[in-house]
Amino acid sequence: MPSAIVTGATGILGREIVFALSKDSKQWQTVHALSRSQKEDYPANVKHAHIDLTSNAQELAKQIQGVEAEYLFFAAYLQKETDQENWDANGDMLKNFLEALEITGADKKLKRVILTTGAKQYGVQLGPVKVPMEETDPWLDGPGRPPNFYYRQQNILKDAAQGKKWDWVVTYPNDVIGVAKGNFMNLTTSIALYAAITKELGRPLGFPGSEAFYTKFDSFTYSKLHAQFQVWAALEPRAGNEAFNVVNGDSESWQNMWPKLAERFRCRVPEDQFSGPAPDSSVMKLAERPPIAELAPRMGLANRVHQGAVEQRIDLVKWSQNDEVKNAWARLAERDGLQKDSFEKATWSFLGFVLGRNYDLTISMSKARKLGFTGYVDTWDAFSETFDDLEKLKIIPATK
Repeated sequence: MPSAIVTGATGILGREIVFALSKDSKQWQTVHALSRSQKEDYPANVKHAHIDLTSNAQELAKQIQGVEAEYLFFAAYLQKETDQENWDANGDMLKNFLEALEITGADKKLKRVILTTGAKQYGVQLGPVKVPMEETDPWLDGPGRPPNFYYRQQNILKDAAQGKKWDWVVTYPNDVIGVAKGNFMNLTTSIALYAAITKELGRPLGFPGSEAFYTKFDSFTYSKLHAQFQVWAALEPRAGNEAFNVVNGDSESWQNMWPKLAERFRCRVPEDQFSGPAPDSSVMKLAERPPIAELAPRMGLANRVHQGAVEQRIDLVKWSQNDEVKNAWARLAERDGLQKDSFEKATWSFLGFVLGRNYDLTISMSKARKLGFTGYVDTWDAFSETFDDLEKLKIIPATK
């Protein structure tokens, strides 16, 4: 029976990988969950170890003495202020960890490394992209493009595998739906808090993002589906040395989900929500040359691409700093016994970006489907199940 190593074991994606592996103790004898801290109890076949991935290779080797496995799931991520800092920090973490495995000799047991990255692979943060996004789309690493640490990590992985007995798999999830204990840095927590506070204020639930994006399409990734894919990819021989999109399998729009969100939180959507002034709005222009520009001439769209923007009818960072909003949360948290730091730790800028983009983000799952992966999750079901989990953790108020 094989064993596994999971880095970033307490993160929104790493946590679910640990639990997906641990459910089948007959298949996975030992799961080494590596993170700075242990935030919850694990099944018997999971062994947690404290680790600082920002250490150099020699120091890491000391921290992981005795840790070895056939499969490494590298899901660690460190958010920095700039693209260059992300390039340096996240690239170094992967490089140093792989070198540490060589120092301890654990690399000799490895069969496959599964690296988690994301849809920034396609430049979704820079503006309009070609849709659907496919794994064969060109990397955006030419002149004038910002550093993308996913590219550095993938090159590090490919180089490290040269001459070794192990191969690799890379996954590209997008707009992840999920929860991690003690970690409020995710889309679902912020959107639930926005709805709950709006309800507490006695106001209708107006969409705070882009009017254009409200009727466009997005592809989401449920953290549990991503874990299911990673376990499948680890053991599927044909997946070796390949990168895969991992999304739920449907394409959703907020015109469909926003009324469902309002119903969940016992609010109503204004009948004509995009009419009238928006005094708390903001607009942030994105890259002058959007990602789709790289492919536009080949597609017959030369000079037909437009700069993208993040358009918020309600600037969520400013909204979160409003005293009326803060007081509403304080009342709600006190009355319902909620974790009071949920609000201040929520990622309002990230939610504003996700809801404010004014372009489609559909992602193809064809490559994985052709190899036999059939996993699928309805995106609204993923949101609903995650809201249930957040209620149990007393991060958001109960609505049922």
